[in-house]
Amino acid sequence: MALRRQILLFAISGVLGFVVDAGIVQFLVRELGANPYGARIVSFLAAATTTWGFNRTYTFAGHGGGSRRRQLVRYLVAMAFGFAFNYGAYVACVLLWPLVRHWPAIGVAAGSVAGAAVNFLSSKYWIFRPARPSPGGDAAGGAKCR
Repeated sequence: MALRRQILLFAISGVLGFVVDAGIVQFLVRELGANPYGARIVSFLAAATTTWGFNRTYTFAGHGGGSRRRQLVRYLVAMAFGFAFNYGAYVACVLLWPLVRHWPAIGVAAGSVAGAAVNFLSSKYWIFRPARPSPGGDAAGGAKCR
């Protein structure tokens, strides 16, 4: 049951990230005339930071260790792998369909689907994996008190 809950919350996080990602890229391209490729890098960083906050607070609450900054950096590194799939699909859409050049949010949607599985697995098993108890100690690595 916990896995289903994590997948559901990760999907909600993904929708939130999509709204941030698509909204920013759409604004930068349509309103400011930004290059759709460079704008996507900016929108991705904003979306990844947003989803990290959501996933840290809700999806994987209480999991993962280290400082917030270190965890965010690890999350951004992991999301970069998912983003490679995501961005590849986005670029293909922009190159192949003139409509996507004008409405880049369509390409963001295609890319989001492409990167979702990679992002979930890296989050669950690397970024937010539960701490393992040390031999003879607690999950934080300290010795047990008796």
